[in-house]
Amino acid sequence: MTEQTVVPGTGTVEGRPDAAVVRDALGVGVAVGLSGFAFGVTSAGSGLTLLQTCALSLLVFTGASQFALVGALAAGGNPFTAAAGAFFLGVRNAFYGLRLSQLLALPRAVRPFAAQWVIDETTAVALAQPTRRSVRIGFTVTGLTLYLLWNLTTLLGALGAEAVGDTDAWGLDAAGPAVFLALLAPMLKTTTERAVAALAVLLGLGLLPVLPAGVPVLVAALAALAVLWAEGRRRGGAQCGAQDNNTQGSGQEGER
Repeated sequence: MTEQTVVPGTGTVEGRPDAAVVRDALGVGVAVGLSGFAFGVTSAGSGLTLLQTCALSLLVFTGASQFALVGALAAGGNPFTAAAGAFFLGVRNAFYGLRLSQLLALPRAVRPFAAQWVIDETTAVALAQPTRRSVRIGFTVTGLTLYLLWNLTTLLGALGAEAVGDTDAWGLDAAGPAVFLALLAPMLKTTTERAVAALAVLLGLGLLPVLPAGVPVLVAALAALAVLWAEGRRRGGAQCGAQDNNTQGSGQEGER
């Protein structure tokens, strides 16, 4: 079945087969879902039990927050500090939900269940679709595939870590941060985004030796405010300079 939608400003009709939406959604779900192996290994290596590890994937289901939580706990951080860091990373999903609620327009009874799948990947697939039907298909297929595969690979990763024993000896403790960076890097497309990421890295690494585990992650979040403030100052200065040039030009024209 092909879905059609009018392209704004052109008057032409663009078709998007449902099969193409499903294919794209499955590709994202499978590719990211396999990262659950890394989380299962990292969580088990951090000292969490198999039940705790699987519960995190079932109930939290947002990779960045899960990795941040177990990473802070592995470093000896306070559980409340670790949870706070994970919470702030997950806040972005609430903003995704505001946009997706308009696009999906789901019945009220379904919304609490759909909210569990509001993450980076489902949002990206949904926003890439031209019509409500394809948005719903993309969101549902991505969410279902990713949720099932993420939880399955979390279980297998945790079981594998227990069989391996000391994950530090195998270097598996680096799997979580490596996967997180691999997911983050392609999203940094503008100069401002790269500047925020670079400053956050500097703050996190620089404060790591002097602050309790988990706190550097919270402080690193201030990088966004610092870069946005500097960007606003720069734009304000550029606008003032342009206005001064226009004023001088007008004065010279008046003298002529």
